[in-house]
Amino acid sequence: MPGLVSATGVLGFLVDEEPELKVFALQTLNEDIDTVWTEVAGSLDQIEALYEDESFPERQLAALVLAKVYYHLQAYNESMAFALAAGDLFKLDAPGEFEETIISKCVDHYIAVCSSEHVGPQVSRNDISLPELATTFASGAADGSALVSPTTPFSQTTLPSKSLLSRASIDNTILDPSIQPAGRGRAGSVAPIADKSTRQALKRVVERLFESCIKEGRYRQVVGIAVEAKNLDILRDVIKRASEDDQSSRGKGVDAPNPADELMEYALGICMDVVQERGFRTEILRLILDLLNDIPNPDFFAIAKCVVYLNSDEEASQMLKSLVNSEDRKSVTIAYQIAFDLYDNGTQEFLGKVISSLPSGEAPKPSPKQEGDSESAEQEPLLENDDSEEDEEVSESLAKIYKNIRAILDGSKTIQLNLEFLYRNNRTDTSILNKVRDSLEGRNSIFHTAVTFCNAFMNQGTTNDKFFRDNLDWLGKAVNWSKFTATAALGVIHRGNITQSRKLLEPYLPSQSGLSSGSTFSQGGALYAYGLIHANHGADALDYLKSHFTSAEDEVLQHGGALGLGIAGMATGSEEIFESLKNVLFTDSALNGEAVGLAMGLIMLGTGNVKALEDMITYAHETTHEKIVRGLAIGMALIMYGRQEGADVMIEGLLNDPDPTLRYGGIMTVALAYCGTGSNKAIRKLLHTAVSDVNDDVRRIAVMSLGFILFRKPGSVPRMVELLSESYNPHVRYGSAMALGISCAGTGLDEAIDLLEPMMKDPTDFVRQGALISLAMIMIQQNEVMNPKVAAIRKTLKKVVGDRHEDAMTKFGASLALGIIDAGGRNCTIGLQTQTGNLNMAGIVGMAVFTQYWYWFPFTHFLSLAFSPTSIIGLDHDLEIPNFKFHSATRPSLFDYPPEQEVKAEEGPALVATAVLSTTAQAKRRAQKKERAQRRESMDVDQPPAAAKAAKAAAAAAAEDDKMEVDDEKPADEKKDGEAVADKGTPAPDGKKRAEKEKVGYEIDNMSRVVPGQLKFISFPADRYKPVKKPTGGPLLLEDTQPDEEKSLIEEKLKKVKTEKAPVAGQRNAGGAGQELSARQQQNLIQQALRAGAGGDLRSLNELNELLGQRRGGDFGEGAGGAAAAAGVLTAIDEDGEGDEEAQVPDEFEYFTESEEGD
Repeated sequence: MPGLVSATGVLGFLVDEEPELKVFALQTLNEDIDTVWTEVAGSLDQIEALYEDESFPERQLAALVLAKVYYHLQAYNESMAFALAAGDLFKLDAPGEFEETIISKCVDHYIAVCSSEHVGPQVSRNDISLPELATTFASGAADGSALVSPTTPFSQTTLPSKSLLSRASIDNTILDPSIQPAGRGRAGSVAPIADKSTRQALKRVVERLFESCIKEGRYRQVVGIAVEAKNLDILRDVIKRASEDDQSSRGKGVDAPNPADELMEYALGICMDVVQERGFRTEILRLILDLLNDIPNPDFFAIAKCVVYLNSDEEASQMLKSLVNSEDRKSVTIAYQIAFDLYDNGTQEFLGKVISSLPSGEAPKPSPKQEGDSESAEQEPLLENDDSEEDEEVSESLAKIYKNIRAILDGSKTIQLNLEFLYRNNRTDTSILNKVRDSLEGRNSIFHTAVTFCNAFMNQGTTNDKFFRDNLDWLGKAVNWSKFTATAALGVIHRGNITQSRKLLEPYLPSQSGLSSGSTFSQGGALYAYGLIHANHGADALDYLKSHFTSAEDEVLQHGGALGLGIAGMATGSEEIFESLKNVLFTDSALNGEAVGLAMGLIMLGTGNVKALEDMITYAHETTHEKIVRGLAIGMALIMYGRQEGADVMIEGLLNDPDPTLRYGGIMTVALAYCGTGSNKAIRKLLHTAVSDVNDDVRRIAVMSLGFILFRKPGSVPRMVELLSESYNPHVRYGSAMALGISCAGTGLDEAIDLLEPMMKDPTDFVRQGALISLAMIMIQQNEVMNPKVAAIRKTLKKVVGDRHEDAMTKFGASLALGIIDAGGRNCTIGLQTQTGNLNMAGIVGMAVFTQYWYWFPFTHFLSLAFSPTSIIGLDHDLEIPNFKFHSATRPSLFDYPPEQEVKAEEGPALVATAVLSTTAQAKRRAQKKERAQRRESMDVDQPPAAAKAAKAAAAAAAEDDKMEVDDEKPADEKKDGEAVADKGTPAPDGKKRAEKEKVGYEIDNMSRVVPGQLKFISFPADRYKPVKKPTGGPLLLEDTQPDEEKSLIEEKLKKVKTEKAPVAGQRNAGGAGQELSARQQQNLIQQALRAGAGGDLRSLNELNELLGQRRGGDFGEGAGGAAAAAGVLTAIDEDGEGDEEAQVPDEFEYFTESEEGD
């Protein structure tokens, strides 16, 4: 039947008395409403009258026609209301724009209604509590209307009544679309539904929608709507339905992945990445945890993720106990893997509680209480009091398992494995370090410190301190705080070498008696280094560091001790250590006050301790030292780490303070409290501060903090800071550069690089510095195949370091960048989140404190906390490293190490053709004639073989010498160029063939580098070992399918290395290049020896023999090398840096002529 051309005739039936004609008219209009709706719009009153007439048989049909007409009129709320009234006539599965639009509106209204009805706990069940500070931040600071804040927009004379970060703020309800404030002009607002019947109809439609989705297996859509609507009942039902459907399908023999497990993994991902309200997130996690525990064979790794976030140590220990006590080989392997995941994501305080609730893992012998240097790292002083609480007697086999789990949870196993990995796979390019050292004058403290940081970052965790051993003269140029930093660099290089830390640093650590003649700067740096070695694993270090800190009277020792205590005791929440730090803080010393304030925040990291905050706020207002205020401001931000809404009161107070340093701390609190959340309200606050605050430091940190909020969404940052990167204010430009580096670290993101490349040529030196550092962060572990720009950026960094006309600050940034881009021997990336997707607490804190190098350069070492090894370390049931291979479905070159820098032989000044004078030529001819005559006469006399050989060598040398002086250099150069061209041209076709022959897919040995982008290509062949979970990097437990067969293990190389005091005395070349003869002096000495040998002069030959002996033995003086030399260099006392005699370094290419020697 052809469609209607005009609806005039059909509309006439609507006023007919016969109901059948009215129904016929409605049916006809419904079929062709898309073409005749303009005419029908004029008769809406008549159709509505039919709908309202309860005696009319087809009221639902009238409602459907009304819904379609209102849809075309773009009155979507009215259209939805009538569509709901249409009941079953409104077909959800009909393909059409009308149906899709109405369904969308229904879902929006359903979310709004359910969200408004949701009443959840305002705070978390375990540890989320809003601090109620009993102190004011400043006079009038609490009264927003009485203070004109520096962050108030110019259009306002007083502060808004409600902060953007207030809990009552409109924008805090990100997931509550029912709240639509007036005056905001938001399109598509959701009108409230007052009619109860309409609400019921709305729920029926959405339930029909859910039912159709579940039948079709589209569970994720239902989960998404349930989470947005805050309807936990629907979430629970859909997960249970998915589990039931899976059981029924398996009963029918259908082999497919479990949809319930996938669904809970999806819900967990949404909860952690999308939901921004911490209280609601906790409700969802608690629901998921309950559902997981009800499943017969649950996903234990998902349970572990929930348990860590909920800070539920009891459930974590209970899960480990149930797995171990099952005595099933696979269950024990899973328990080991969960223990690794718990250590990777938990705080020291959380892990300590889990360990204390586990069986001791010891036989019924009394556990030793005394401390000893040879004790293993598994005895934790923090847990001494707890070990006696639970002495469960377990069998010998279970005791061994519990002992292994405790070793994993206290971190010693992970640290040992990472240390072995970094040692085995160290690919540090020493030629880059040497170039940086040669390019920067060591007597300049900023350049000396830059080389120190470059070396520390390149060798982070590798235990390779050879650069210090080989450059003792350069190291001797360090004075005062440069010496402090150089000593602390040993802690970065040996990070994780916890069992040998005391022995390594023994030459530098202050003596127990307190009587030491060494430099206080090297001793303070050694305490800092000791903390860095035990970073976030302070069980064995805290007592030692605390004793030195409390007994020290020198401010430098207190400074280093405070930093070491803070790093080692991170997030322990120790009140005792906090009080010790507070006592030193109250001495009001600016030198150590900054470090002490920071350490107080590190100890109480993330605890939200109200008493600690009150003490710090009060003292920040009392002291007159800016450095102390800054340390306390950063410390308070650290205490609020990850607290989100719980930090809003603190943020508001700090941002309203007249002191710019405290406002700086307020912005840092925003960054750390909302790190990784992508919170819209936090971003809005930061952007507002970045363009409105009157202080450049506050504006800089506000822009920089965007990187901390958005590092889980790196693609959104370049677009956000694009305009800020072109700001007139250089501090804002610097902040935008660092924000890109922090958020896009390790991604190689092209958009970020495009913004940073012009900033490398910025007219302001510190902007160029920030751009270079950020580029290195983004390009870390990138090669030319992954990102073709990396070669040009590396070349630029080397060029900046070697450019004599470049500013010192820019050179400093380039040196840091060269260390960062090759961090950890090219085996580390910057990881602000763990391998399992949680926040990497140590990494975020390290990055946050690193950015404070702007004020105090020793804080630069904190960046090492953000370096995460990128590896897959397969472990079997006995926690041993089997020798096996896994598969990568890529070309080998795609994720390969970047090539090492080509080392060019050092060339002297270019040789110039010698001008041969006629008198010189005649003299040479006479000399040659005389020598030939002497040789003819000597033929009649028998010579001993040695003398004959010496004469031959002298004659050959003389002939060669004549050639070098007389011949023109041009042919040699041409030949050299020709050879070079041949060398360059020859391998080209081979390289091309090699590239063509490169196959996709190759085998990788266990304990090898696997960068994060490569993980998705990794698979394990159907062989002996199978992973217990999807590879995420780091330690990975393997299920041995052939446990009875003999296994091949990888031998740990680091165990064979004899650890000695840093650096070792008597080591070869310990004297370094500075104590050896220069290359030109050696060449001259050898030539003189060869020439003099024919004449019987043995003096030069003896000198040559002595030189070669020195080269072989490396003995350039008694006690000149190794630890004695290095310790002497760094522990030498500085007397204000004046009158100190610097180590003598021979000038390069230095030589003496015969006339000069005669003088």
